[in-house]
Amino acid sequence: MLLRPYQRASLDALQADWARGGRNGLIVLPTGAGKSLVIATLVRETMARDPGARIAVVTHTRELIAQNHAELLGLWPEAPAGIVSAGLGRREETKAILFCGIQSVWNRVEATGGFDLVIVDEAHLIPRDADTRYGRFLDAVRARSPGMRLVGLTATPYRLDSGRLDEGAGRVFDRIVYEAQVGDLIREGYLALLVSKATATILDVSGVPLRAGDYVPGALEAAVNRDVITKAAVAELVAYGAGRRAWLAFCAGVKHADAVRDAIRAEGISCEAISGETGKRERDRIVRDFRAGRLRCLTSVGVLATGFNVPEVDLIALLRPTQSTGLYVQQVGRGLRRAPGKADALVLDYAGLVRRHGPIDVLSANAVARARLLGEGGPRAKPCPGCGALIALNASTCEACWVEPEEDEAEMPHEAVADDETAVLSAGTVAVVREAHARWWPVAGWAFRREARPRAPDVLAVALEGDEDATVVRLDLEASGFAREKAVQWWRRLGGAMPAPLDVDEALARCDELSRPEAVRVVPTGRLSESVDYRLAGGATWTDTRRVA
Repeated sequence: MLLRPYQRASLDALQADWARGGRNGLIVLPTGAGKSLVIATLVRETMARDPGARIAVVTHTRELIAQNHAELLGLWPEAPAGIVSAGLGRREETKAILFCGIQSVWNRVEATGGFDLVIVDEAHLIPRDADTRYGRFLDAVRARSPGMRLVGLTATPYRLDSGRLDEGAGRVFDRIVYEAQVGDLIREGYLALLVSKATATILDVSGVPLRAGDYVPGALEAAVNRDVITKAAVAELVAYGAGRRAWLAFCAGVKHADAVRDAIRAEGISCEAISGETGKRERDRIVRDFRAGRLRCLTSVGVLATGFNVPEVDLIALLRPTQSTGLYVQQVGRGLRRAPGKADALVLDYAGLVRRHGPIDVLSANAVARARLLGEGGPRAKPCPGCGALIALNASTCEACWVEPEEDEAEMPHEAVADDETAVLSAGTVAVVREAHARWWPVAGWAFRREARPRAPDVLAVALEGDEDATVVRLDLEASGFAREKAVQWWRRLGGAMPAPLDVDEALARCDELSRPEAVRVVPTGRLSESVDYRLAGGATWTDTRRVA
């Protein structure tokens, strides 16, 4: 299995850090970026350099333990690897390479024989307090093997209560040696595109108290687990999810997850709830059915935000408000993996998380640390009143539907985010991805006709046809204002004489003035809009943005 360029770069950066004397490095890779393969390659390369080394790969769930172990055997079938996990019923402590559950190994360092390299997957779950299972385990390994190296891998290198994992008193890691950006991996085609939608149903947590930096769980669930709210949210979820295969709904508590499940079932959709209270065999059955497509939806509290790998997930419902940027990124990240037939994943933001935390592709470790230092908070995006798409706070128009939002000074601080910070992904990332997926096609012919519209003036419809492709451009020549201006611009760009026709009849009589474009490319720019790129004779190009509904 060949490493992707960023995967190779992460391991090269780790080696460079080791060469400089570093011992506790952190690698940041987004959800879906292939951390298991990076871990497997690091293990194999370490053993190739030092065949006598002992390595522990430690994490918190049996699913991740089994996944990481299987990845290594897929890369290196003869690997001297074993598993230490009560959840998996295996305790193979004599192997040189151990894939361990922290619950099963934290107090058994003497029995396992110590380690030269410890790799922690989902490293953001290591508490800062040293008097924990992770803290005691790492202290015991270092006491037995003073030269031990520690490597952490995570998609979210920050905690709600204590900032970055490599900063502050009691930190476990010295530095982030490599960080791959979500936007880069989406643009390069390694991760799936995310789209988001502000929902009509908004969870109100204004009266919920905070503890340790996040909402008090019991009070949070009491605030959001209300029948009328749940039914309204589920009605939207079912409507938006009609054409989507695999849904995840993140909830605020066990009772809330059960209530959402029951409401989804009442709509005729197959659904199960998973929580920490779900038995091991039942959980395995539910996940297996979901992965196979026998279940359409899972509702969850606390167990699917990390270590859950079902690439087909294409709809995520955020029904758990949180102050934690890390939890937000982990939840949304469940939709980042690519799968056959999956164009994108839709994020429904009932909890206001996109607006609070911002697009996930601009939430680097440095950005989160800076926001915390500056005390930045409050909403970071707003819904368009026309179509509901989330747009930047300081945006004056919505590209998805061309509706100009009404200003609300209370929700639009002058120091708001940059222009390209829109929705769950920044506009720049979305634009690049959509353009990359489009292609130019040669125009073999075109035809002009009148097209009637109910309760509106007729338009000039121009059909552009290729060997396998076609598109129709509609010119609103008889309108006034912006629509007329766009029609005149199109006429002039294709060589039509000025002044432009005043109506459809005049345009049909003068269409021989126009020069047919050589090629066309259609790029979606929103739910209700797209841009059409024209290539003219001589190679000149220009772009026209238009509504599609």
